[in-house]
Amino acid sequence: MNDEKTIRLDRMRYTKNTLASGLALLAILFDVFFFISIYESNVGSWYYNILMGASILYNLVFLLAAFLCSEGIKNYKISYAYVMIALGLIQLVRIFIYPVTAHNATVIIQEKAVIVMETPQFIRCMLYLVLSAACLFAGAVVGMSRSKQLSAHLKALGLTA
Repeated sequence: MNDEKTIRLDRMRYTKNTLASGLALLAILFDVFFFISIYESNVGSWYYNILMGASILYNLVFLLAAFLCSEGIKNYKISYAYVMIALGLIQLVRIFIYPVTAHNATVIIQEKAVIVMETPQFIRCMLYLVLSAACLFAGAVVGMSRSKQLSAHLKALGLTA
């Protein structure tokens, strides 16, 4: 049993951490779904403000940062796991920026009050952000765990970590 564990740890020196990397890529996919759901909405002029511009810029930065984390965590670099945790926390905070605000807002269109974001879209957007954050958190945990295991194994072999 101990030999199997040693072999598994030694294989990590030559293989990539594809699980943690894949979870980061999945987080990107959920963010893209959120992006599409928000930006396809066209309810009056409610979305046409500086917050929309900031949101678009943040989405671009998020996509780039999450992809960079995907590549870094794939190579067992633990520092990328911390970035993934930060990105996941920001994804959770984003729920209160657009989805909650838009769900509670109304605009007047042809003398009728219209809710900016209906409940089904609101739930969908929240779900996308929560799933994106969950993937980032899970990927960070897997990445940290495997990075520490590999580091300890390399140290035991007398190699630098």
